[in-house]
Amino acid sequence: MTELGTHLGRAAWLVFERDVRLALRRWEQVTHPVVFFLMVATLFPLALSPEASLLRNIAPGVVWAAALLSSLLALDALLRADLEDGTLEQLALSGQPLGWLLLAKTLAHWVLSGLPLVITAPLVAISLAAPGESVGVLMVALVLGTGVLSFIGSLGAALTLGSRRGSVLLSLLVLPLAMPVLIFGARATDLAIRGEAANGPLLLLGAMLALSVTLAPLAASTAVRISLE
Repeated sequence: MTELGTHLGRAAWLVFERDVRLALRRWEQVTHPVVFFLMVATLFPLALSPEASLLRNIAPGVVWAAALLSSLLALDALLRADLEDGTLEQLALSGQPLGWLLLAKTLAHWVLSGLPLVITAPLVAISLAAPGESVGVLMVALVLGTGVLSFIGSLGAALTLGSRRGSVLLSLLVLPLAMPVLIFGARATDLAIRGEAANGPLLLLGAMLALSVTLAPLAASTAVRISLE
């Protein structure tokens, strides 16, 4: 069992490392979601009003709507490039559990697209006049929420592999599934800004993340095998 676990861990690490290296060679894949996130969040003070009370009231919705839309920008490239160059087929034929390898690919996608949003969250909070005490909760909520979005996105990307208009279908498929993340993430942020405990929404986000980590790779592996047939 120990040797098997080491072998699976090595295979997953190689997939993770490969995806990160390839993405870092094409910086636009990493920078576009972050730039979009910052642009959307900072445009609201310019378009509405610099009044602090107004910005604090709209901050939860602005942050999470921007995070959701930013995450959609990088989803189409999650599996499609590997399908086109044959890598996905090689992973399916490698003898390793495909769901395990897709889990590694999704984690790499989160590191490249979700983690930068978490890191830039304090700048967004400052631009929206959010209290400093709420930044910690916002970052934790974004870690959980963007993780869920990545796993939901991996399932959507797998289901739309065979479609010529995959990006459009992917957005239509992922947006309804991501609504709970938007609701609970915005609620946690709103409670933190008001100085109240946000344990409830954070626990719900954590439960959603655990469920998506458990089920999404298995469902995505089935969808990928169907697309490859």
